[in-house]
Amino acid sequence: MDIERFLAEHGIAYQRYDHAAVYTCEEAEVHVPDIPAAKTKNVFLTDQKGRRHFLVVVGYEKSIDLAALGPLLGAQKLRLASPRRLQEHLGVDPGAVSLLGLANDRERAVELVLDVPIAEAAAVRCHPLVNTATLSIDREGMRRFYAATGHTPRVMEVPGR
Repeated sequence: MDIERFLAEHGIAYQRYDHAAVYTCEEAEVHVPDIPAAKTKNVFLTDQKGRRHFLVVVGYEKSIDLAALGPLLGAQKLRLASPRRLQEHLGVDPGAVSLLGLANDRERAVELVLDVPIAEAAAVRCHPLVNTATLSIDREGMRRFYAATGHTPRVMEVPGR
């Protein structure tokens, strides 16, 4: 999918920053320019039986307590989803997980969970389905994106470790 075309078609403004490939939050600290937007960590999870999928977005410094999060979502034994599931549902490879991958989830099989600080941020950082660039999109742009993809975020205090 051409995510930048998708954003343009839905009137979603963004700023693009190209950089070296990053696979971790630590690498992003080194290679991504200082962008006035919330730094995010995107974690793609599945439940014990692989029937439900979740994209959980928190601040990059937060470690998620999966054991505590599962009951809050009504899910048993959350774990990282496989690269195959990631590609199948969000159309991205490990290292490029992003809110913008929801544009590829036409079946709406992925539940979006936003940590409160991310939902309240004036703007967020998102990979444009590759890990060699970062987009900054403001809160109104993200609202338009959620509406365009049919994903209603579940905003909560995601438990940390």
